Amino acid sequence: CVVIGAGPAGLTAATLLSQFGRRVIVLEKETFPRFRVGESMIPYNYFPLERIGMIDRMRASSFPHKYSVQFVRQDGTQSQPFYFEQHMHHPAAQTWQVTRSVFDAMLMENAREKGVEVVERMTVRELIEEDGRVVGVRAADGSGNAREFRGAMTIDGSGRVRLAMTRLGWRELDRSIYKIAVWGYFRGATRDPGKDAGATTITYVEGKNWFWYIPLQDDTVSVGIVGERDYLMGSTNDLETIFNNGVRKNVWIREHLKTGSINELDYMVNAHLSYRSRYCAKDGLVLVGDALSFLDPVFSTGLFLALRSGELAGDAVEEALKAGDVSARQF
Repeated sequence: CVVIGAGPAGLTAATLLSQFGRRVIVLEKETFPRFRVGESMIPYNYFPLERIGMIDRMRASSFPHKYSVQFVRQDGTQSQPFYFEQHMHHPAAQTWQVTRSVFDAMLMENAREKGVEVVERMTVRELIEEDGRVVGVRAADGSGNAREFRGAMTIDGSGRVRLAMTRLGWRELDRSIYKIAVWGYFRGATRDPGKDAGATTITYVEGKNWFWYIPLQDDTVSVGIVGERDYLMGSTNDLETIFNNGVRKNVWIREHLKTGSINELDYMVNAHLSYRSRYCAKDGLVLVGDALSFLDPVFSTGLFLALRSGELAGDAVEEALKAGDVSARQF
């Protein structure tokens, strides 16, 4: 099997298939560790991580433990925290806030230990199709040399590059969910006491606009404002001004950031335009993670959809290969 991209979706599928005894190669355009946003896990991430043998690594890590989510109004009034253990009696009720550069590198190391070949600095350019079936990919290595990789099955985990979706014209936008996020990483910002120290906090400003506040390792907190384009950028494009305008509109955020300072990455911006692929597969090809769909990030679904779709794809590909049928209908 050929897997495009060494993100959580692609590596989960690859690791499962290797555990089934398949020969798997993962092609990754970047060199790890590399930066990604999207740090907050939900309890059900536990189960795909357990299947690929990651739980002991997670428990041994320095990632903050996450037991709950809470919501805060503009005036600083907090909700009762939503503690996962009150709703599920399982070790999954304690999850983690992860630094993605570290977490994704851990997934890669785990995949390699379980027999997956991972090739970094290998950029996939196009799918190879023969008689309407995908049989592999064409790529370029770090020196620009052309390479071909062929397999019984190809899995597109290319993330928001969306290689197959773009090449095949399958992208469908959800224009009702179009948000802009401006965020940064702060050192020394306040954390809540006790078991709430690792909680995800969602704090509201006017309308459908909100902040995330995610405590990470090394005294770092990820903080971002998500809002409609016109709300955030109606009067300025300066990211620091946009961010601070939002901070002034929520008492809780203002108080928690009072002791913090932004780190060397400075402020960043991203557009969260939700989309999905019209199809999840064609003959010889299946899509996973952000290469399949992207949802508004308010409830930290990104990593879950990546891990879970990778798990589902790994199982489905194994069944297809055993059946000798990798047609699209199998997926």
